[in-house]
Amino acid sequence: MQTWASSEKLPRTSTRHSRRGWLAIAAVAMLALGQIAVSPARAQVSSTTGPVTAVPQELPTNPLNVVLDKGRTLESSRRWGEALSHYEEALREFHDNETLQQRHDLAKLHYSVERRYHDQSFLQSITTLNREQALALYAELLQKTNTHYVTNPPRRDIAIRGITALDLALTDQDFLKANRLTITPEQFGHLRQELRQLLNRRSLQSPSDLVALATDTCRLAEVRMGLVPTATTLEFISAAAEGLDDYSSYLTADQLREVYSQIEGNFVGLGVELKAENGALLIVHVIPGSPAQRAGIVDQDRIVAVDGKSTSELSTDEAASMLTGAEGTYVRVTVYSNGAEPRVLNIRREHVDVPSLEDSKIVDSDFGIAYVRIPAFQKTTSRDLETTLWDLHRQGMRSLILDLRGNPGGLLTAAVELADKFLTEGNIVSTRGRSPQEDFNYTAHYGGTWRVPLVVLIDGDSASASEIFAGAIKDNNRGTLVGSKSFGKGSVQGIFPLGYGGAGIRLTTAKFYSPNGTPISHRGVEPHDKVQVVAKPVGQQVDLGGQEPSDLVLQAGIQAARNRLAAR
Repeated sequence: MQTWASSEKLPRTSTRHSRRGWLAIAAVAMLALGQIAVSPARAQVSSTTGPVTAVPQELPTNPLNVVLDKGRTLESSRRWGEALSHYEEALREFHDNETLQQRHDLAKLHYSVERRYHDQSFLQSITTLNREQALALYAELLQKTNTHYVTNPPRRDIAIRGITALDLALTDQDFLKANRLTITPEQFGHLRQELRQLLNRRSLQSPSDLVALATDTCRLAEVRMGLVPTATTLEFISAAAEGLDDYSSYLTADQLREVYSQIEGNFVGLGVELKAENGALLIVHVIPGSPAQRAGIVDQDRIVAVDGKSTSELSTDEAASMLTGAEGTYVRVTVYSNGAEPRVLNIRREHVDVPSLEDSKIVDSDFGIAYVRIPAFQKTTSRDLETTLWDLHRQGMRSLILDLRGNPGGLLTAAVELADKFLTEGNIVSTRGRSPQEDFNYTAHYGGTWRVPLVVLIDGDSASASEIFAGAIKDNNRGTLVGSKSFGKGSVQGIFPLGYGGAGIRLTTAKFYSPNGTPISHRGVEPHDKVQVVAKPVGQQVDLGGQEPSDLVLQAGIQAARNRLAAR
């Protein structure tokens, strides 16, 4: 099992696509708003894809109504990835609103079907797994959940969500086409009624009860509609994992490989991090040295067509999957830069090593202030930072700024190892789960500690492992945090391979707490020095009174580093 402390909900791929507004690689990813337990009332909502409801005229400026109206507009266009990202962001502000939670789960279920039915390894599993193997896969997933999940699994809600997921899948064109189904409204209505009766008759107290329900559902769907049992069971499998919380999920064989690639930090593709935005793919970040960078693509560019197909006509996953492919092959993309004419680029897919560190340099030679950006906590991050620090030391480093802005997390062990480089003693982080084996206190060790004054930059997109590091530095009074409050994702996931089809499960196994015992979930880490950054159009620079036009948070960090040096 790999211990993962990432906020992603989508696996990071060579294109590292995201549903979230900040950048969730796989993350994407992914918000920790408690368990998504679908009640019977929510089940009815989740299986309905009715017309968009207009915002009431008497409340045209009500923020929640505006949020719901925009969400339904995205739903009506079947832009499920964007809808899910939209609802996730809204839930950070309206986290207790039941209607918003319902719409979020509806979008999540739709997005899950869309994503899996554009995944070749998942489609292959439908044809290669027989009925018994699929049910055994479901039983194994339930058993791992029963053993390792952070709280007692809500079994009846898992059952309801499984039937809800099948109900919704039977309205999805990709699902119907892949399974060669033609369903009449009468057939659909009869099956829905029978499944409801089946659910109401069952006592669901154990994993075996859930497997028995899935078995009977398979039999009904096969008799009434000719749906192969494996396809039915896979809906139960996906729904069971993804209904636990926003970070647990079923991983297809391809997704599991991508997760392991993320840990190792290498991919085949273009080397961009992207998200869907207004029918285009927004380039959030271009990986240094990647094929995309060599082709002239820069941050904030937009891809509007892939191999001649407009991205407005594709789902996020369809467009992202078209960018990936075998090493050495080419993809043609139409790229739009702000204020310029669209350009067509033919880019070769290559092996991309994602650097664990970026932009290491001395930013203030007079004070010896060094700067290092950490984009994610990978397997090699601690080792690479050690090498970089010695290089900066030889260049005259007297103080250090570590930039964790936009860092979605990564390996728990990498965050602990990094904090240990700067702490001589004390607690780094504590994890607590339902099982005693998940309870652990990570402490600092004196040897090999760097004692330079430290400044850490964070923002609302610094999540999970980033928050472990930032919380350890703050609570141990080791450095100054500058920027804005972090994301607030305080849970740990384990990656568990499953026995069939090369699949796996990402499962929340514990919550983590800062050295002072503060839970990170929903709270985040507050910086010492808050810097309010106002968004500006791409290319517009800020006047810093003769200083290099740059980054206001970084400038505040440099000043904080100067102050720490002066105090020292």
